[in-house]
Amino acid sequence: MIKGLVGIVGFGTYLPYFRITTKEIAESWQRSFDPFVSLGVVEKTVPNFDEDTVTQSVEAALNALERAHLDPSRIDALYVGSESHPYAVKPSASIVGEAIGATPFLFSVDTEFACKAGTAAMQFTAGQVLSGMIDYGMAIGSDTAQGAPGDSLEYTAASGAAAFILGRKRSEIVAILRDTLSYTSDTPDFWRRSTEKYPVHGGRFTGEPAYFKHVTESTLAFLQKTKTKPSDYTYAIFHMPNGKFPRTVAKKLGFTEKQLEKSLVVEKIGNPYSASSMIGLSHVLEHAKPNESILMTSYGSGAGSDTFSFETTSNLPRIQKRAPSTDSYIRRKREISYIHYVRMREKLE
Repeated sequence: MIKGLVGIVGFGTYLPYFRITTKEIAESWQRSFDPFVSLGVVEKTVPNFDEDTVTQSVEAALNALERAHLDPSRIDALYVGSESHPYAVKPSASIVGEAIGATPFLFSVDTEFACKAGTAAMQFTAGQVLSGMIDYGMAIGSDTAQGAPGDSLEYTAASGAAAFILGRKRSEIVAILRDTLSYTSDTPDFWRRSTEKYPVHGGRFTGEPAYFKHVTESTLAFLQKTKTKPSDYTYAIFHMPNGKFPRTVAKKLGFTEKQLEKSLVVEKIGNPYSASSMIGLSHVLEHAKPNESILMTSYGSGAGSDTFSFETTSNLPRIQKRAPSTDSYIRRKREISYIHYVRMREKLE
C-alpha cells in the first residue's frame, strides 16, 4: 500500500461533437461484416478541423479545475500523455499550462507510451505529491487517434481527453489512491515511426501476447500485492481498444459485468487511446458513491499496463455535478458521412 495520503481532488472529460458510425465506415469500404458484432463499437468521436490533443486537454483540464474549485495557479505540475501531440518538437503541456493559467512556475512535460501515457502521468503526479515536492498536480490523457484509410483501426481510433488533479488534503480528496503497479515488456504489437503518418499493428498479435497478457499480469500481480480479490471492488476499468477486449479480460480475471458496466463508454465513443481508461474512470467517478472501491488497469502498446486502486470518499457527491459530465458529452453529438470524416481527418493526400 502507498505510504502517505494522495488522491483525486478534481477530474474532467472532454469529447468532440462529431461522430461517425462504424456501419458508415464499413459501408464506405463495401465491407459486409457488422462492426458492432465484431468490435462492440457503434460510433466513434471525430475531432473538428480546429481540435487536437492540446485543445481537448485544455477543455478537460478546465472541467477538472471547475470540479475541484481550484485556482489554476496552484497547479504545480502538469503532464500531457498522448501519442498524437500536435508538435514533434514543442511540448503540449506548456501550451495547456499557459491556456489554463497554471504557468510560469510549473513542472511540465509530455509523456508518451501509446495508450497508457496518461495513466503513467498519473503515477508521476502521485509520486510528486507524496514526496511533498508539490501540493497539486494535473495528469491528462488526450489523443486524436490515427488509423489509415481502410485499416481495421479506422473503426475504433477516436478522440477525447480526461484530466485528473491529484492532491493530499483529506478534506478535498474525492478518491484516495490506495496503490499502483506497472507491468512492462518489449512487445512490438503497434508502432509508428517518426516519418509515418499512420501506425502499423501486428494484427492478431495485438490480442493474446499484447493486450491480454499485460492487462492480466498487471492486474493479477496487483491483486496479489494488495491481498485483494475481484469481489473486493465495486467497479473495474480496463483499457478499451474495442467493446470486446475489456469484457473478455474482466471475465477471465473474475470481474462481473456489473462491476464493468459504468466504465464501458467505448461503445459510443470508440478508443481515444491515452484517454480511454481515464475517461472510463471519470465516468465511474461521476456515478460512484462514497466508500466504494475502484480498480483500473490501462494498456499501452509496446507494451505495458498500469494498475491502480482508488477508494471514494464522502467528498465525492459535492463535486460530481460541478462540470459537464461524460454522459452530457456523449449525448451532444452530430453524425457525419465518411466523406466528411475523410476531409476532417485530412486523409486525402
